[in-house]
Amino acid sequence: MKNMKFQFSIWAFLTVLLSLFVSCEEELNDPSFEQENILEMKVSDSVLVLQESQFDATLDLNWSTGTNNKTGAAIEYTLEMDRADGDFSAPIATFIKDEKNIFSYGIGYGDLNNMLLGQGFGPGEAYGLLFRVTAKVLDESVAAQYAYGSIEVTPYKPVSQELYIVGDATPNGWNIASAAQMESSTEQRGVFVYEGKLSPGNFKFAVSQEGCWCQDFYTRDPSDEGKMVYNEGGSGEDLQWSIEEELAPDENYRVTVDLIQLSITVEIVQAEMQDPPFDTLWIVGDASESGWDIDSPEAFVQDTGDPFVFTYEGLLDVGNFKVFAGPLGDWCGEWYRPFGDNQALVNGEVEQNSGCDVDNRWLVTEETKGWYKIEVNTKDNTIAFSPVSLYLIGDGGPNGWNINDPEPMEYMGGGLYVFTGPLGSDNPTGEFKISKFTGNWCDGDWINAATASQSIFDTDFIYTTGCDGPDNKWKLKEGEAGNYEIRVDLDAETITITAQ
Repeated sequence: MKNMKFQFSIWAFLTVLLSLFVSCEEELNDPSFEQENILEMKVSDSVLVLQESQFDATLDLNWSTGTNNKTGAAIEYTLEMDRADGDFSAPIATFIKDEKNIFSYGIGYGDLNNMLLGQGFGPGEAYGLLFRVTAKVLDESVAAQYAYGSIEVTPYKPVSQELYIVGDATPNGWNIASAAQMESSTEQRGVFVYEGKLSPGNFKFAVSQEGCWCQDFYTRDPSDEGKMVYNEGGSGEDLQWSIEEELAPDENYRVTVDLIQLSITVEIVQAEMQDPPFDTLWIVGDASESGWDIDSPEAFVQDTGDPFVFTYEGLLDVGNFKVFAGPLGDWCGEWYRPFGDNQALVNGEVEQNSGCDVDNRWLVTEETKGWYKIEVNTKDNTIAFSPVSLYLIGDGGPNGWNINDPEPMEYMGGGLYVFTGPLGSDNPTGEFKISKFTGNWCDGDWINAATASQSIFDTDFIYTTGCDGPDNKWKLKEGEAGNYEIRVDLDAETITITAQ
């Protein structure tokens, strides 16, 4: 038995040794280490006129392996570029330096153009270039090998990275130092866009805000108004584009310029409002506390962060209402109305109109009446209705500090909310406050105690929003834990807390 184990061990050892030998032999016999090729290079083009419209295209160089004279030694490659009459003592560029197993390289047209301009090559002129690949064998007994490829290249002058619209049709007139800068496209090279107001008058395009009118300009093609002419150094005819009419306040001109294709388009587009169309909104109708009074109706509150948004919170009873934008006292003034009469309280688009001819209203029914928060966005003409709920939150209440699932108060109608239950069952000296929302601490409105750690029998309160604070709470004292009724009347703006 021992002899058999010994024989098995010998065979296992020999098997491993043999596999290592075969592996080494395979590596030494790898064709990439036994090369007898002549080093040769091919260049994809012999003559190349570079164009910015083909910025991402490539000039491709390929070469053979060369030879290591069967020494098994690796070969390292270096790729360089020089002028046609250069000797590579100071090449223009070195693309690859002493790298193995690489037999091709692509040079982007844009990168090649920038290299040549950086070396002082003039745009629009043809130049001879020479590429050299060097194959260096990592065995001193084998001499370095060289292969060459040539090409004639004509570089181009890149279009400007900035563009300005100037002229008496533009907001800043012919003051070139204050000319409006156009926005460069992030998707298409050489494209610039101006969107804004233009007045009757003329305009053209400058590449900078330098005061000299001898700079480069783009002017109108005399034969095609949708085409441009590149006037280098202010040369050429100074033909300009004309604006014939001033647009309405809710319209803008959009001017799109393509410097590579030398094209221009001028469109009329809907203007994005910079300021809200109205400073105040009011709720009017017998479903609201305003009734049908348009002389002194209840106002919405304008959002301080987004002046286009107006919010109203209050009781909606059975009846109709609409949103008034003024002027006060004028039934045929400006309104926000639904698209059909007796529209249900559904979130969505609204119609902003004036006059008395179309008088659509929202309808509140017995089933939908209640305390609501209404939000009108005057930028996108939308309305949102949110029934208001109240929640007790804090370690002095039944559900602790769980903002995702706080203790709800029961809505009794008319803006009255009631909680009946234990306070302090988990923490006899806990705290609580009242939220109008669930889900995220900073996403809604709060009803806070007027002061920090306020007695539960002091029912003064304040309204706060989000996490702006102050984050005051009511606090139980020793011996106050027990069952209570908390009544919050949003209409009367009162709170009562009564021990049961």
